[in-house]
Amino acid sequence: MQLILYSKPGCHLCEGLQEKLEQIPNPIFELEIRDITTREDWFRAYQYEIPVLHVVKSNGETEQALPRPSPRASVQQLEQMLYKYLANSEKNNAE
Repeated sequence: MQLILYSKPGCHLCEGLQEKLEQIPNPIFELEIRDITTREDWFRAYQYEIPVLHVVKSNGETEQALPRPSPRASVQQLEQMLYKYLANSEKNNAE
């Protein structure tokens, strides 16, 4: 499963979330970091929203936004939230 983090350089919230995502032990997802300053469409869509997490649907063509985790969430809390949403996403893809 692929997880996308829309981010930009110098965003402390983005850096904090990326750091926590990278600390999750044995992740069930591949993390892709997308710098919104590299594409105008990403910048327009997310300039006021970052950090933004999306999960790529199993067809590989569509993305689903995930709720924004609290910057105060621990790595364990972030892991639990992600697994809950990723499991639901996979279940919905199977239907």
